[in-house]
Amino acid sequence: MPIHLTPTFRERLAAADRPLVGGWVCSGSPVMAEVMAGGGLDVLLIDMEHAPNGLESVLAQLHAASGYEVTPIVRVPSADPVIIKQVLDLGAQNILVPMVSTAQEARDVAAAAQYPPAGRRGIGSALARSGRWSRVPGYLARGSEHVSVFVQIETVEGVENAETIAGVDGIDGIFLGPSDLSASLGLLGQQTHPDVVAAVERSFAAGRAAGVPVGVNAFDPDVARGYVAAGADWILVGADVSLAARGVERLAAEFIPSSPAGA
Repeated sequence: MPIHLTPTFRERLAAADRPLVGGWVCSGSPVMAEVMAGGGLDVLLIDMEHAPNGLESVLAQLHAASGYEVTPIVRVPSADPVIIKQVLDLGAQNILVPMVSTAQEARDVAAAAQYPPAGRRGIGSALARSGRWSRVPGYLARGSEHVSVFVQIETVEGVENAETIAGVDGIDGIFLGPSDLSASLGLLGQQTHPDVVAAVERSFAAGRAAGVPVGVNAFDPDVARGYVAAGADWILVGADVSLAARGVERLAAEFIPSSPAGA
């Protein structure tokens, strides 16, 4: 029975008439993934870099989100081509690769996500969920149509190279990580510092010059709105673990005045 895959994040961004809004799933929990997926967000970012996620838990979260009108993206832990191959074979259609600072690194990422001759992704679609076990017509020939690839700029070097990174064939957009960028600028933990914000907005301009969408992480609502005004095409505004932590702290502060949260 032929199966047709959902549109990629690249396609969803191209069709959008407003910035798309998303949240992280960092708990490793398919239950939390489903809670987040059903909350009305556009994008669900499943994190493998800083969260307790392996292939099995990512697959469970992709399953949990699959019944909802949300686009899942998996942030792989690194640019390792083996991990990229495995995550794509799980059926992830959209990936975000962290810590990309040069055009060559971006070219390596693009190659890892595409089948030969354009790239070097290993061929195992008949055995994997990516092509639904040979039920997606022409998956091998049209593999690049079913996958979108975004890279994360998180260093001063990456900002300097943002336009050439964004211009690499096979890279569908760039995403700014203000946390690591603040550290690279010598401003550790100061994600909202004017110099960090300026570096992010400089990268936005570079992405637009290269003709690709730009995104950013911003949990501070005022900063997030500022980035939208500056031209962000997509923005991540919260995470399951942070939402749960702040919610528990509010309960403790309200009902236990002597608790650490209420002190």
